[in-house]
Amino acid sequence: MKPARMLATLAVLLVLTLGLGVAGEISAQAVGAAPAPAADEAAELAKKLSNPVASLVSVPFQSNWDYGLGTTDASKYTLNFQPVIPITLNEKWNLIVRTIVPYVSFGALSPSSSGAGGLGDTVQSFFLSPKEPTSGGWIVGVGPALLYPTATSRSTGSGKWAAGPTGVLLKQENGWTYGVLANWLWSYAGPESRASVNATFLQPFLTYTTKTYTTIGLNTESTYDWTNRNWNVPLNLTLSQLLKVGGKPVSFQLGGRYYATTPTGGPDWGLRFVVTLLFPK
Repeated sequence: MKPARMLATLAVLLVLTLGLGVAGEISAQAVGAAPAPAADEAAELAKKLSNPVASLVSVPFQSNWDYGLGTTDASKYTLNFQPVIPITLNEKWNLIVRTIVPYVSFGALSPSSSGAGGLGDTVQSFFLSPKEPTSGGWIVGVGPALLYPTATSRSTGSGKWAAGPTGVLLKQENGWTYGVLANWLWSYAGPESRASVNATFLQPFLTYTTKTYTTIGLNTESTYDWTNRNWNVPLNLTLSQLLKVGGKPVSFQLGGRYYATTPTGGPDWGLRFVVTLLFPK
């Protein structure tokens, strides 16, 4: 797909997503009802959605399409199943368990190779987080991150067990959410024939949520591979809308990404579509 066509497609998708939110509010007002979801609930949910360590059970299904891989300009599809489960430890502390289980499929990266598909490696993070922000308004979460070799294909996973620290620091004020999430994983077991895992993940993020519960987001999901000494830096621009479907809150997100730098053969750009099921208490 050419860049001009990509931008046109993304623009249409973003307008449709924003239109869903506007249409939902207009239809609710037309019958004399509060916007769906109810105003107080929706405002709180929209705020929690921008907080990686919020006390909210959520189940995102994140679809990613990347283009321009290898010498054949191949495409890659990744579906991330990303449940987030908060566990109340006591009156002051929560444990937030975030899990990412990917399914990956991609075409031939060179004329002499073939594509592959299957489950990827699972990453699970445990954030110990105070229920209340600090006196300065900062929200903090720290803990361990674990990588499990759940890949069903050699081409879709590392084959290694890995672990390391993870943390998140963010602040929310006047509709804005800004902060950073990071982890560092080192392999400690697995086949000696497979490359070691030594990777740092950095995700600075900035979002703004409007009064109609539309959220505009900008982030990077950057990874530095210390073994091969290279960066993978996608820049993501997203638009999310909170709605009620069948009486249940659901968030829809659309976005595009540009790769500022990648390892040799990495993608040039991509698209994202996310459906997040929410289960407020």
